[in-house]
Amino acid sequence: MEEKYMSKLSPTVDFWAGVYLVIVAIVSIIGNGAVLVSAGRRFSLLKSPELLTVNLAVTDIGMALSMYPLSIASAFNHAWVGGDSSCLYYGLMGMIFSVTSIVTIAVMGMIRFLVTGDPPQTGVKFQRPTIRILISGIWLYAGLWAAFPLLGWGSYGPEPFGLACSVDWTGYGESLSHATFIAALSVLCTFIPSVCILFTYFGIAWKLHRAYQAIQTQDFQYGNIEKKITLMAVMISMGFLIAWTPYVAVSFWSMHHAHSQDELSPFVTLLPCLFAKSSTAYNPFIYFFFQRSTRREQNGGRKQALGDFLCCGCKTRAATREIKLTTDCNGNGTDETMVD
Repeated sequence: MEEKYMSKLSPTVDFWAGVYLVIVAIVSIIGNGAVLVSAGRRFSLLKSPELLTVNLAVTDIGMALSMYPLSIASAFNHAWVGGDSSCLYYGLMGMIFSVTSIVTIAVMGMIRFLVTGDPPQTGVKFQRPTIRILISGIWLYAGLWAAFPLLGWGSYGPEPFGLACSVDWTGYGESLSHATFIAALSVLCTFIPSVCILFTYFGIAWKLHRAYQAIQTQDFQYGNIEKKITLMAVMISMGFLIAWTPYVAVSFWSMHHAHSQDELSPFVTLLPCLFAKSSTAYNPFIYFFFQRSTRREQNGGRKQALGDFLCCGCKTRAATREIKLTTDCNGNGTDETMVD
């Protein structure tokens, strides 16, 4: 076993890291699997932008199924399992799913910004074919970036703690190929999507603030549903950024301190990686919470509409009976006069 694939952590830390990853993997697979089953059952009822949430569930469960077993096995083995080939596979899968996730969330933010109207029901409408094209483009974009290291631009390598693989951040100062790849990846797949997420949701918050009175007075139910769907997207996006920011910070530190990795404890480099993996576990809970809340809102709106309809029918029938009685009374009065 090469030294770079040996764990830099103690056996105890490796064991508990493996236990943590088992729990995260189980929760991720069950939670995101439930999201996909639920979406499949009510597929015809899904709003077009909700397909992006489904796509996010696909990336989360894909990451849990294709990557976590290797990390778990390596943690319990106290060394990376499989050598160069499995490291290359793990880095490739990590690149595909992580880029797909952040770009999906960025696109979700832009679409929510355009869909959120001021006042309600004046936003841009997206059809399913458009969303499908966007999702296909996201996967192609992620696949392209994942393939670049295989073609010689950049490379994959083990993490400093030895139990996972990703982009070889320490190669930033070693060659022009590594430096340009990492710089382009950082800007196009991290910085720009993150800025897009932040600005779109600030824009949505401003739109909703301006439309608050219109939502209350014009279409309360529609406005509430739109706000809840938007809040769900905000929570998923902010959760993703919070989970991955420490990992990005440590990776950027590794870029500029390639020859002084010993200054940062392997345990410190492990924690952001474990924290980032948690993002695949909590998204389903956010989705189901807001799905249930939105469904109650829609059912309440339907009941109110049905009540209004029945009430309107009662009023119509009462008014009809009143007119009939009035007509009958007038007719009887005329007859009595004629008899006299």
